[in-house]
Amino acid sequence: MKTYTWFILSLFVIGQSQIFAQPDSLYFHNKKKDEVKLGWRTKKEVGLNLNQVSFTNWNSGGTNSISGIVTGKASAKYKQEKWFWNSNFNIRYGLNKQEDRNIRKTDDVIEVISNVGLEKNPESNWFYSARFSLNTQLANGYNYPNRDEPISKFLAPGYMFFGLGMEYGRHIERMSFYASPFTLKTTFVLDDDLANQGAFGVDPAIYDLEGNILRNGKKVRQELGILLTNQYEEEVFENIKITSLLRLYTDYINSFGNIDIEWEINLDMKVNKYVKAILGSHLRYDNDIKIEVERNEMTNEELVIEGPKLQWKQILGVGVVVDLDNIIKQKNNLN
Repeated sequence: MKTYTWFILSLFVIGQSQIFAQPDSLYFHNKKKDEVKLGWRTKKEVGLNLNQVSFTNWNSGGTNSISGIVTGKASAKYKQEKWFWNSNFNIRYGLNKQEDRNIRKTDDVIEVISNVGLEKNPESNWFYSARFSLNTQLANGYNYPNRDEPISKFLAPGYMFFGLGMEYGRHIERMSFYASPFTLKTTFVLDDDLANQGAFGVDPAIYDLEGNILRNGKKVRQELGILLTNQYEEEVFENIKITSLLRLYTDYINSFGNIDIEWEINLDMKVNKYVKAILGSHLRYDNDIKIEVERNEMTNEELVIEGPKLQWKQILGVGVVVDLDNIIKQKNNLN
């Protein structure tokens, strides 16, 4: 398994370098001190992506369907001469309805990222950094068509990272690299049934011979390890922007060398100030998430039928995006 994850890591690093190795971005462009804006900068926007397919006497066949994704983004950035604080909040929720099926969830994300940096040497691109992130979901998740047993819920799981390290990219506009040798990863499973099952890597419940619970499953799992992240943002063409976030984590104690991988890459294509298309890819590998497990009814010992696999989600949508800051600014100008 370790060989497998290192192979995936190598492919990601090579692939990312090939994707972003454009002639005008092979070299880092530093901002001059007097060009850096100090103080607060905020941005808020909401969006709705809709997709609909309808057939009437269509000889090739097909299924009528409609789907939509509601999105919300907010960011707050504060900068002084030697330190800064950047925070981002993202939320997405999507549903799909086909004529012969009940409504199904297609996307569900709540994400908070906050980063504080301190610069000791104004001539260096390296600075001290503390980073916090929290990821979870809004609604229950199911292994469709089974709707009786949720496989995930709000804060089940929830992933929280907090670490101290160094970041490269203080004056670099498009790319930064963060390395933390001391990052605490906390996995929350705040649901009794999922915690007792030992879902998402927490310790499962212990039962007696009659099936009574002797000890409830733990709802929190903590790990200490190494976190590496790489962020990249580039306007490849006019009104076409690509963003990438790659995160790699391995735990010191439990399974050192098994790398948890999170790589999200999005291509935003702006038609005008209201209409935007998005093409996204999200790759994930987590050694604690087993595809199929069974449990011994006597001991509740986990028997892995099928281990962790590489997960992949794709998004393609066209929709309306509203910049709330511009609306507020225009309203203030009218007043």
